[in-house]
Amino acid sequence: MVESKVTLYHNPRCSKSRNTLAILQKNGVKPLIVEYLKAPLNSRQISELCKKLKMSPTKLLRTGEATFKEYYSGQSLDDKDAINAMVSHPILMERPIIVCGDQAIIGRPPENALTILKT
Repeated sequence: MVESKVTLYHNPRCSKSRNTLAILQKNGVKPLIVEYLKAPLNSRQISELCKKLKMSPTKLLRTGEATFKEYYSGQSLDDKDAINAMVSHPILMERPIIVCGDQAIIGRPPENALTILKT
C-alpha cells in the first residue's frame, strides 16, 4: 500500500467506519488512523475539521446518541456549545471522517471515501 496524506477519524466499533477503512485500503490508501474516542480532539481541532468539511459544528453532532439525549436534550446548542459537547463527549462527533489535504468528507455512506480520493 502507498503511504498517503489521508487521515481517517475512526471508531473501530462502527460498521460504517470499518467499511470506510476497507474501501480506502482496497484503493491502495494507508491512512493515518485517529481513534478519536481514545485520543479525543480539542476544540481547535474540531473547528479545523468543520472548516475542511464545510460544515457547522452543530451539523457534526450525533444528536441521536444516548449521550446527547442524556446531557443536551431540549437544549438549543450553538456552534461553540456543539464543539464543547464533542470535546467533552467524543462519541457525539459524526464518524467516520476522511481528511485529504484541505478537504474532508464524512464516510456515510462509506463510498464517500472514493470522492475525496479523486480530488
